[in-house]
Amino acid sequence: MLFHSTKQAARALGSAWYWPNFSLSELSCRCAGRFCAGAYWHSPSFLDGLQSLRDRIGAPLRLSSAHRCPQWNAWVGGAPLSQHKSMAVDILITAHDRHELLHHARAIGFTGFGLAKSFLHLDQRIEPAMWYYKGSRELWQTS
Repeated sequence: MLFHSTKQAARALGSAWYWPNFSLSELSCRCAGRFCAGAYWHSPSFLDGLQSLRDRIGAPLRLSSAHRCPQWNAWVGGAPLSQHKSMAVDILITAHDRHELLHHARAIGFTGFGLAKSFLHLDQRIEPAMWYYKGSRELWQTS
């Protein structure tokens, strides 16, 4: 469900926020008002998976990107059919073992995996997919 702003989402969701390690602001569009008022795509199943990943890892997950409004997605060079236009996250991996993070994300049920040098993209697309961002293949193929 799309909310056009974090304020609208906060009013609608109220006390129904069950994901203690994540906030609306970090999951909303980060265009800083250039194109939207902090649009947010609410997906309880996605958030359940993200919280489960956080619980399994036992450490904070820093998100560099989550939902993006269509204009922000284009501005940052996102794919035209990017899952970020609904719900996806890019998790910074500098504080994590990349292979462990990927292993747990797969076990939890995420189906879209973008393997980059500094982040792991996760989404819940219908058809499973995995890809490497430029220059990252060797990092993900070594232990």
